[in-house]
Amino acid sequence: MSLQKPKRPDEAAARDPARVRAKALGFLARREHSAGELRTKLLERGYESTAVEAVLSSLEGQKLLSDARFVQEFVAARVRRGSGPLKIREELRGRGVTGELVEEALAGLKASSAKGAEEARRKRFGTETPKDMQERARQARFLQQRGFSMDDIRKALKGDLEE
Repeated sequence: MSLQKPKRPDEAAARDPARVRAKALGFLARREHSAGELRTKLLERGYESTAVEAVLSSLEGQKLLSDARFVQEFVAARVRRGSGPLKIREELRGRGVTGELVEEALAGLKASSAKGAEEARRKRFGTETPKDMQERARQARFLQQRGFSMDDIRKALKGDLEE
């Protein structure tokens, strides 16, 4: 299997809003994208920035492209995967989404974040809490890589979460 560069549109196609829209809708048909992510993909494929901006604005107006919807779906998927709020925030930032939308979505996670850390720890290491410092440090590193705060990690390692 060889990785090929995406085919670049010719000059006329790069300016044609209908072609840009068709390409954007193709991406959106596969999964939700943030506006920044979709902009980057289209520009990388050689579409002209003015046509890209016009199409993105049109798609947002028609509610076919929504950063709010993208953030909600992204956060839900990452929580199911066992990621913590710190990692989710960084991944969203990498996809061009920052600010209020991210903070609102992550605010809802604060209450269940410690429980998420405990579930991730239990799934990986079993129900027994670590007995020695070496094992405790190993589990803490695992949870830290998953994006949980130190407060959540301490609670998960103590096993004193209220139900």
